Amino acid sequence: MLLSEFLLALNQTTSFRFQLPNGDFVPPHFHITEVGMVHKHFIDCGGTERKESVVNFQLWSSDDIQHRLDPQKVIQIIGLCQQRIGLLDTEIEVEHQGETIGKYGLSFEGSNFQLMTKATDCLAKENCGIPEVSTTIEKMNSRESCCNPASGCC
Repeated sequence: MLLSEFLLALNQTTSFRFQLPNGDFVPPHFHITEVGMVHKHFIDCGGTERKESVVNFQLWSSDDIQHRLDPQKVIQIIGLCQQRIGLLDTEIEVEHQGETIGKYGLSFEGSNFQLMTKATDCLAKENCGIPEVSTTIEKMNSRESCCNPASGCC
């Protein structure tokens, strides 16, 4: 979810929650303790130089169970960050404390923001000898479909 999409969703709701991938919710008294731009400049295992940037939110809960953030307060916080540190309209990454700090993507459904799992991946599979995995649709559309009578599977 882009920052602009997040702000649009906040403007369309009066209250919101963050839901973890397992269905649990971040406690409603969460704080957004950090909003920032994270820039990553790296070289992948194939030797390609890459740059990535994300807007980063850190969610944290404490003992102040009466605390609640409303959408307009979050919009104000983001507005301040846009003025002071120049947030870009990039993907949002959310940090939340589990067994360790988890990093999640973000989507919006109804009045809840869904924390989406993220995964590592090799960015240079062709250089590492890792074959590309064909999707089912690609296999179905290929000349050597498993439904070809000569394939032996039908």
